[in-house]
Amino acid sequence: MTTKIAPRHVFAYLRASTKEQDATRARAALEQFADEHGVRIAAEFIESESGATLKRPELFKLISHAKAGDVLLLEQVDRLARLNEDDWKALRRTIDEKGIAIVALDLPTSHGSLNPAATDAFTGRMLGAINGMLLDMLAAVARKDYEDRRRRQAEGIAKAKDAGRFKGRPVDVEKRAAIRDALRKGLSWSWIVSNLDTSRATVASVSAELRAN
Repeated sequence: MTTKIAPRHVFAYLRASTKEQDATRARAALEQFADEHGVRIAAEFIESESGATLKRPELFKLISHAKAGDVLLLEQVDRLARLNEDDWKALRRTIDEKGIAIVALDLPTSHGSLNPAATDAFTGRMLGAINGMLLDMLAAVARKDYEDRRRRQAEGIAKAKDAGRFKGRPVDVEKRAAIRDALRKGLSWSWIVSNLDTSRATVASVSAELRAN
């Protein structure tokens, strides 16, 4: 009988591209997955940053905190990588040098990292090689999807401009008025973002208008 030995720690990484999106949406799926594999999520690292940039403080906080044998748990590989090739290679190198295993729900070959003692050394090396190849492939697919969507968006805006239809995103006058009122009352940006369902970028814009006036 094979003794099940869990990795030292499992860290969940949850990311959304913007503050308007719910970065914690995948929490339940990750918790269920961990429970099904007999492991516990030691900590969550949550942020709202584009997957196309390496400027992700929470991700690098996770990497810094983790030790060899720990697991970086994701819902999908694209939560980690919509990076260009050079940035993806740099991130992979950093993760590999720390000895951190990447496990993604949409990458079945990675699931074995949650129980490395369940396979012999040869099988483990083979799965590791296959997993690394698939990670690189899915990262390339994620990047292409990101670039294709941006290209289609730019083309759509260009066509709308040519037709005289594009006027940019409509301004929510009532919400901006509520933000102005909250700022005048001295309420914190964090309170405003949470209670008025807005982004820090919008609060910053309204704050700049108040200062200018």
